[in-house]
Amino acid sequence: MKKLSLFIVVSLIFVTARAQEKPQEDVRYNQYGVKVQRNPLNVEERSGILVFESKDQNYRLWFDIRVQADGAMFIGQNPDFDKIGNGASIRRARFAVKGQILKDWYGELDTDFANGSFELKDAIIQYTGLRYFDFTIGNFKEGFSMECTTTSRYLALMERPMVVQTFGPSRHLGVQAKFNKKWLIAMGGIHFQAIEGQEARTYVEDNNKDYGMSSGNSYTGKFVIMPFYDKLNYGLHIGAAASYRLPKSDLEPVKEAGGVRYSSRNATSINRKKYLDTDVIKDVDHDFLYGFELAGFRKGLRFQSEYIGDMTYIKETSTLADKSTKHFGGWYAQVGYLLFGGTQQYNVADGEFTQPRRGKTWGDIELIGRYDYMNLTSQNIKGGSGENYTFGINYYINNSVKVMLNYQYCNNDRYANGRGKLLVGYDIDGAPTKDPSKVAALNGAGGVDFHMLGIRFEIDF
Repeated sequence: MKKLSLFIVVSLIFVTARAQEKPQEDVRYNQYGVKVQRNPLNVEERSGILVFESKDQNYRLWFDIRVQADGAMFIGQNPDFDKIGNGASIRRARFAVKGQILKDWYGELDTDFANGSFELKDAIIQYTGLRYFDFTIGNFKEGFSMECTTTSRYLALMERPMVVQTFGPSRHLGVQAKFNKKWLIAMGGIHFQAIEGQEARTYVEDNNKDYGMSSGNSYTGKFVIMPFYDKLNYGLHIGAAASYRLPKSDLEPVKEAGGVRYSSRNATSINRKKYLDTDVIKDVDHDFLYGFELAGFRKGLRFQSEYIGDMTYIKETSTLADKSTKHFGGWYAQVGYLLFGGTQQYNVADGEFTQPRRGKTWGDIELIGRYDYMNLTSQNIKGGSGENYTFGINYYINNSVKVMLNYQYCNNDRYANGRGKLLVGYDIDGAPTKDPSKVAALNGAGGVDFHMLGIRFEIDF
């Protein structure tokens, strides 16, 4: 019995010594049975955003959630013309996951569920390991228009200007290289089709399968000069961009494929009528987009303006009677001012305005005005022209909550008839007509004019 007790005591001493010599490893495996590396994370709220970050800051994960609830009413429209319905909508319901993976790799997945419809936004992979450069591949906004690339989180007014809505390339599948050093931003990319929704994706697949149509490449480049890049209270932005674009395959087969169509709403997405509309321009060889930007700020004051032009070239082999090059375009200019001591902020990494710094503990109020104009009439294409006068009041409550009030006066010419679907004037007998050629001078110049009152409640977290 003594020998057994002695054996047990010796065994315990041996096991204890072995345990102290080499602690048992705390191992974890993923769902595929592979041993994983482990890195504890710190969790904190940063200006309303939940962030998970490693101690060495090489790994970071956060969410970008955005809800914009809009309402709009329309007044002053001619009662003999097509009615405009008042309404409300969820303009955006965004959910994005963003991650800094190790030191040099970034990824993002951004989706929208506005009004119950799923839409893919950003889906990108980015490498930042080369000094002053980053390389992006996936679905993202082309580097073209300052207003177009500005996130909807920081828009100064409820909607972008007509010319940006129409010609701003927005998101397409592609690859882009960007250089950013002090006062200069330069970028260039190759882009393909849009893949934001199921309809567009179906068109791409059908055009490929049935007609052997390529996706339609675009070659887009831009540079921005920022003379006062290192100043916090004032700055200047001078930019220029160009894009050579082949017809996209994300259009309806047979009816639209191989062509382009330009159209825009005047006010909000609640009014679904697109008065300015070229309809499908067939047998397009390519388009050439060009744009110029001028913006700046000083303390609470900011201004921003752009001109965007388009030249649409028709194929030499086309059977169309008019094969002349079409010229479209437009511009906008806007000015805003923070009333209670706040400061405008400019992001020198992306060349655009970001969230203002509020002047009071309760927030700040910004007054902003904009004029925008666009012309979609050229040669035999009668898409119409229009102008908007927009005035807004933005109440920045905190980093996450904003309320926007907008008033807009919309003035369209008689050719802005929504591809012949909308009434635009009176004929010589005094009857309403959709045909611009029949609008009688004695009954006015024609065109749909109206006023809009809009409101947006926004939360970002």
